[in-house]
Amino acid sequence: MQDARIRLYVEQPLAPGQAVALSRDQAHYLFTVMRLGPGALVLLFNGRDGEWRARVAVAGKHGGVLTCDAQTRPLQAPPDLWLLFAPIKKARTDFIVEKAVEMGAARVMPVQTAHTSSDRIRQDRLQAHAVEAAEQCGGTFVPEVAELVALDRLLADWPADRRILWCDESLAGARSTVLAVEKGSPWAILTGPEGGFSDRERARLRAMPQVVPVSLGPRILRADTAAVAALTLWQAVLGDWA
Repeated sequence: MQDARIRLYVEQPLAPGQAVALSRDQAHYLFTVMRLGPGALVLLFNGRDGEWRARVAVAGKHGGVLTCDAQTRPLQAPPDLWLLFAPIKKARTDFIVEKAVEMGAARVMPVQTAHTSSDRIRQDRLQAHAVEAAEQCGGTFVPEVAELVALDRLLADWPADRRILWCDESLAGARSTVLAVEKGSPWAILTGPEGGFSDRERARLRAMPQVVPVSLGPRILRADTAAVAALTLWQAVLGDWA
């Protein structure tokens, strides 16, 4: 049987016999760029119903229809982990979002800190990057990329039961923190901007009982590297890698 090699994210429900109408861009990609035709197989996912094998029923220049055949994988939801990060240069912010998806973050939250170099983001563009990352890495879940929010505002309403793994660059070289907590509890990872956290932000974070300050080793990492390193460490100890 022909293998389905292309994965596509769609918004529609997925079920046996379900017809899925394609957008103009999706049809262009499948039928013009990838040169698929009627009968070709495509893998679909919507972040809710797992991954499904579908067959091209209608292939047109400006649209098309796929028909779901069978589920190939159930939904694989990530751990209850949020990534909070200060936006940096465009390409490196894109990198952080893509890696957060690949590494299993359930929600991605850009935060405005005192030293954040960028005061705005294109939420829709970053969400599109999250979709593309899920398509490429075989994921069945697409995390929400939230709008940019001020760190102070976010912390003011922070849930009492969600711990924050705070990557504090001032602890570079300090002894590693042992995360001796039960798996499955809600967490967030917080990484800072290129200029680091302000003294006021440090004081506020240290005063919060949910915050666990950690070192990411003996060297101060770039902001995008820190996000990947922190996600790796958390997943290896408390996530679905452990």
